[in-house]
Amino acid sequence: MTRRALIDHRPWLLAGILAAAAFYLLSGENIGGTYLILLKGTAVAFLAIYALARGWGPDARLLALYLTISAVGDMALEIYFTAGGAFFFVAHIVALAIFLRNRREHPTASQKAAGAGLLIGTPIIAWLLTMDAATGLYGLALGGMAAGAWLSRFPRYRVGAGAVLFVVSDFLIFARMGGRIDPVLAEWLIWPIYFTGQFLITTGVIQSLRKGDARAG
Repeated sequence: MTRRALIDHRPWLLAGILAAAAFYLLSGENIGGTYLILLKGTAVAFLAIYALARGWGPDARLLALYLTISAVGDMALEIYFTAGGAFFFVAHIVALAIFLRNRREHPTASQKAAGAGLLIGTPIIAWLLTMDAATGLYGLALGGMAAGAWLSRFPRYRVGAGAVLFVVSDFLIFARMGGRIDPVLAEWLIWPIYFTGQFLITTGVIQSLRKGDARAG
């Protein structure tokens, strides 16, 4: 996707990228907590607007809902971490609904194994990183979302990979919570990995819907 295409045909994607980059670069600056929180939320909110502007039908609306809840979760994490986690729990359920509506008809054995690994392994790793039952429960929703994405008809190496990046970003959060990673390193890695994952999920789903199908990637 060229810069010209972004400007001419994908202005909301470009706005989301710019907002995400601005939040990342300014997060260490003294510009006011409220402004940073709003800036953080607008990054994924612009992806939600893109989903509505470029997509159609119930799947596009569900995707926009998923992204809107995620944007609220992004902001809530900065105020009250548990509330942010609750928003993302709901967001994962909405995303899973999208992927279950678009299941791959004949997944291979390796695809099934990867999906099972994400579904089972994600909550186990989440719990091991934090030793917290609530985090393990959240990990079940996260893993279900990622497994659903991997086994959906949407392009696996865009939507599936984006969901896996989301899992990785949350693992970094859990590792930081459990004192298993340098907090500064985690802070540098979490946001770009997370936003890239959301970007891949959004563009992969919408571009497939616009083609009139959801061919396997």
